[in-house]
Formats: sequence, structure tokens, C-alpha cells
Amino acid sequence: MDEVYPPREDTYLLLRAALKEAGADDVTLEIGCGSGLITQEVAPRVKSILATDINPHAVRMVKAKGFEVVRADLFSGLRGKFDLILFNPPYLPTTDLERTEQWINFALDGGEDGRRTIRRFLKGLSGHLRPGGRALLLISSLTGLREVRSMAEAEGLDVRDVARHRCFFELLHVLRLEVAHSC
Repeated sequence: MDEVYPPREDTYLLLRAALKEAGADDVTLEIGCGSGLITQEVAPRVKSILATDINPHAVRMVKAKGFEVVRADLFSGLRGKFDLILFNPPYLPTTDLERTEQWINFALDGGEDGRRTIRRFLKGLSGHLRPGGRALLLISSLTGLREVRSMAEAEGLDVRDVARHRCFFELLHVLRLEVAHSC
């Protein structure tokens, strides 16, 4: 379906990192589930998984695969906390001229600096992680690794780069985020 983000290199990089990170007792959330591939592959390894997407076409697609899915914009309307949160956000820097009215745009348009949705995600993350919980966030070198790391640290998060993949004109990163513990 042209309106749903299909699995690509970034999807597979986040999936590999998620499969390494996932634990049998993890209550898991995938934000921006797209086609549902990550939810589908991670589900057998965790206690439970909830998928979300803002795109109604993606929600229908994942629901048809038999998974629990909610139409939501990031954390809006979600209750509870999670052990593991997975997110492949829209991270491409996008100008007004490049922006479209199609649903697929929600998977691609990261705003002028590529960090608009990432910024909102980082601000809400701590409130949705259980103690000891962690998140895996995929970003691109086009988004600015240093800038995203600084934004995360400003929100009280510890950041580790746990996976990388060179893809054409960019370097993809998976960042592992958890609430920083003060001494």
C-alpha cells in the first residue's frame, strides 16, 4: 500500500537492535509501526506489544495481522508505562515545498531540521518508561547525531549508540535511551 511506509534499511536496522534488546518480561510499545514488521517479529520475544501509528492505513494493516494497534500521535491517549519503546520516527529534513498531503508523509517529514517529531518524542519519553525501562530510537546522520544526543541528555536521558548502518548518503544510528540515574 503506497500510503504505508514499507520496510527499508532503517526498519531492518531497528529490528535487529530490537531483537537483541527485547526480553521475555518486557511490556513493549512500538510507535510509528508502519507495516507492522517490527511488531510482528518482536512480539514472540516479549510479554506484550502495543503498536501505534498516526496513519489510519498503517493501523488497518497491522490490525489485519492480528496485533493490538491504536491510532495515536506519539504518546497521545496512551496510558501506562513500558519496559521497551521502539520508534523509527520521521527524520528527514523537509522543506515546505517537499511536504505533501499524503499519509505516507507522516513517516518521512521530520520538519525543517529533521528533529520535529524526535523532539516531541524525547520530551514525553520519561513519563512512559517503567523504572529500568529503555527506548530504541532510530535516527540518521541527516538528523544530526550530536543534536539529538544533546536533546536527549537535556531531557534527563542516558544515550548509547547501539547500532549503525551506512545507507547511500546517510549513516543510520539506533540510540538506546534510558532515564539517567543521579548519584
